[in-house]
Amino acid sequence: MRQFVSKIMVIARRDFRAILFSRSFLFFILGPLFPVIVAWMAGGIGASVQGAAGEARLGVAMGAADRALVEQARESLGSAAQRLPGLEILQSGRTGEGEIRAMLADGPGERNVAAVLSGTLDDPVLSGPQGRIAGWRANVTLLIDEARRMRDMPAGAQAREWPTIELQPMAQPTRIDAVGGRIRTAQAGQTLLFLLTMLLAGMVLSNLVEEKANKIIEVLAAAVPMDAVFFGKLLAMLGVSFVGIFVWGSVAALALLAGGGGLALLSAPAVGWPVFGLLGIAYFACAYLLLGSLFLSIGGLATTVREVQTLSMPVTMAQLLVFFLASYSLGHQGQPIEMAAAIFPFSSPFAMLARAAMQPEIWPHFAAIAWQGLWVFLIVRAGAALFRKTVMKSGPSQGRRELGALLRQVRTRSFRQA
Repeated sequence: MRQFVSKIMVIARRDFRAILFSRSFLFFILGPLFPVIVAWMAGGIGASVQGAAGEARLGVAMGAADRALVEQARESLGSAAQRLPGLEILQSGRTGEGEIRAMLADGPGERNVAAVLSGTLDDPVLSGPQGRIAGWRANVTLLIDEARRMRDMPAGAQAREWPTIELQPMAQPTRIDAVGGRIRTAQAGQTLLFLLTMLLAGMVLSNLVEEKANKIIEVLAAAVPMDAVFFGKLLAMLGVSFVGIFVWGSVAALALLAGGGGLALLSAPAVGWPVFGLLGIAYFACAYLLLGSLFLSIGGLATTVREVQTLSMPVTMAQLLVFFLASYSLGHQGQPIEMAAAIFPFSSPFAMLARAAMQPEIWPHFAAIAWQGLWVFLIVRAGAALFRKTVMKSGPSQGRRELGALLRQVRTRSFRQA
């Protein structure tokens, strides 16, 4: 066993150094950062373009007295209601359909009228696009009611004083808030785990196909057992993946610190952030090794890049179904569907990471990691055996045929001499 482990480490160190110090690895590390930078720039440009359009305002095309009352009502309600639309007083004596259409047709930067309030306080009319007036209907109703109250208020009466409500923040969240926050944390963890696994596991395919084309795999197979070659390659790719994750995580952390954000957007998982982070690393390793072992077996059977893409597509689609299964089981904690997702080896890392966010127990995770490790061992052994029987069969079979022919010649000579 010690010799077998040492051979695995030899293969792992060889592949790790060869990939890490290659020129293509730098482009691989920088590759995922370009879409993020482009998305960030596009978001900033989109926000600036939306800001250039200005704030949508409610045009008031009513009589002078009603316009004044609506303005006073907006000022009175401004301290109590935060989502009332801004007002644009329109000095128009006519409020027919043509005039209202002309008001709404003003370009950005002029008056920014999104809807027009016309008529009188007793018979108001709100005109505009269906989505806009449906969304503003409640606020405009409140505005008209306050304007009517001011109109009917006796002379000399004091203005309305809104009650002051004292806010008493509680450090302890409610149960519904805690459960909802943990669900968001679990979903974020599952999604990140899936994206990283699918992004990084594909390296295993191309590596083995290249070495098969260059006849390097035959040299390795002659010196090291095929099982050790497969295990060593998986560990090397896992190490390279951790290097990539460290670089991307560092860039993401710097971006969050620069933007003033952090993990405050997510609720703390049930096991706590330190344990959740460690379990995330462990489950990523398990998910990567499980998927990588399948890809390694596929890469051993394929001879060209086209064959790799053809054979790996069903595995990728199946992995999507596995991810959907784990995501669905998140809302059914303790039920048979959640237990099935935790037991099935390929969905187990995603389901158990979600369980870490929802449930405080630690011991099931040790059993799950051991279970997933067992399946990695079985898949690698099966893949190596299949590789020996299919790809490496020419050497042993030819040797057996030559040995059989030699034995037959010896027996024939012995019979003749006798």
